[in-house]
Amino acid sequence: MITADAVLIDGVFVTASLGILDGIIAAIGTGGLPGSGERIRLSPGTVLLPGLVDTHVHVNEPGRTDWEGFASATRAAAAGGVTTIIDMPLNSIPATVDAAALEVKREIAARKAVVDVGFWGGAVPTSLGHLGELHNRGVFGFKCFLAPSGVDEFPHLDAEQLDDALAEVAGLGALLIVHAEDPGVLDAHENAGGTGYGDFVASRPNEAELVAIDRVIDGARRTGARAHILHLSSAAALPRLAAVKAEGLPITVETCPHYLCFTAEQIPDGATQFKCCPPIRDEHNRDLLWQGLLDGVIDIIVSDHSPSTRELKLGHGGDFGLAWGGISGLQLGLSAIWTEARRRGIPLERVLGWMSQAPADLIGLPAKGRIRVGADADLVAFAPDASFTVDVEALFHRNRVSAYEGRQLTGVVRETWLRGEVVDLGPTAVPRGVLLSR
Repeated sequence: MITADAVLIDGVFVTASLGILDGIIAAIGTGGLPGSGERIRLSPGTVLLPGLVDTHVHVNEPGRTDWEGFASATRAAAAGGVTTIIDMPLNSIPATVDAAALEVKREIAARKAVVDVGFWGGAVPTSLGHLGELHNRGVFGFKCFLAPSGVDEFPHLDAEQLDDALAEVAGLGALLIVHAEDPGVLDAHENAGGTGYGDFVASRPNEAELVAIDRVIDGARRTGARAHILHLSSAAALPRLAAVKAEGLPITVETCPHYLCFTAEQIPDGATQFKCCPPIRDEHNRDLLWQGLLDGVIDIIVSDHSPSTRELKLGHGGDFGLAWGGISGLQLGLSAIWTEARRRGIPLERVLGWMSQAPADLIGLPAKGRIRVGADADLVAFAPDASFTVDVEALFHRNRVSAYEGRQLTGVVRETWLRGEVVDLGPTAVPRGVLLSR
């Protein structure tokens, strides 16, 4: 049994005790619960939260395990209060575009994961027409790019292929998740790169997202497919997304901690640890993204954890055109978002809605991301008033590089439970993560 003065239940903090049986929340009481067994009482100032669900994680194993891997990624997740991750189909070799590649990845994850793991499939030109093979094996949906992905083994879809993917996904009753940047706009704004952060942002303007999102909207309207816009960085897209949501089109939207915490004005020239695609934009844009969350236009916050080696990220003399584009933030997302939300007067309850229950609902996991009878006992002890300074050497990510290095954050994860048992973060811990299927 776990008791705390503040337990997040149905979006409200209450004093409660949780009875846990066989990894499931079996009872919730506001005046204590009878029975024997271990009794844990959280200290004053520590709240009990549902485990976070992060549906956008690049684990990169197999094939690029020097970038990350299931052992390091899932420990980083647990250290940051994340108890469920959904692995992206690219940056691993082979990419998860067929059943054989999925089975390779599942076999590796089963031996190494300390939190629960599910998988996205890939919609690339060669997998179109065969997505049902992965769908039948339990992937949570299919990811595609509308512009080059950055790795040759995961090519993007052109306009006609996007329509084909949406139609196929609609027929399966599945979900298409889309990296929405338009290659024509990117080509028109291509520049020589270099160390200037402003030049990098100019090479990936708002228009690239707007044109691509319009294409997804048009395709979803024609086919009836469910579509999800990944890592929205451009607040200029919010009005049209609000309109199509009001229309009832089945389109959902995510953004990421780095778009909500950093601004272009703060990023020095040559600081390639901040490079991501689409890019971090200006302060006004950041404010509008927060408003998009509050208004319900943006549905979830997930990490887009996309690590690489230090050499790929930092070894090009600060040239944004050459550095790998991705932010390592899986372990820090909750604290980073809570730091900024608190500054804005947004309560922790809202933050957890965006980072726990809503992502679980997106992919159809009703036993995750919430504290209620019958749900998995995936829990987090969180000290919302404690603070720390990010030391990359203390992170569990395989490569100790992060845009958050040296940043003071508020909110510390004290303990994480997976199905009622404390997650052991030690290198010799027995992995207890379960492989999830749709």
